[in-house]
Amino acid sequence: MKTICIGSTCFSCAGDILLTQTPAVVVVQSGESATISCKASSPIDGDLAWYHQKPGEAPKFIIDFNTGLTSGRYQGTGYDMDFTLTISGVQAEDAGDYYCQQHEAAPFTQ
Repeated sequence: MKTICIGSTCFSCAGDILLTQTPAVVVVQSGESATISCKASSPIDGDLAWYHQKPGEAPKFIIDFNTGLTSGRYQGTGYDMDFTLTISGVQAEDAGDYYCQQHEAAPFTQ
């Protein structure tokens, strides 16, 4: 089995809605599940999306809580301030960084 590293990073500006992702790194074996949490500093209803970014590539949209909570092996749960992304049956192509982004209030922070 391959070991796959999945990172999560948090960006924000002072005074904006702060999103905090945990854990910073997830290490799983191929075929296992990986879970990343995203906590907002203020209620954002379901106005949250997840993105996956591989090194040297632009972020790729995964799911948006307002339009659908599942996409392939990705599943999102949560509402308001606490959100979770679960990747089932992790594969090598899932390695990279994952970002949550709120679109409740501008500026749309990650």
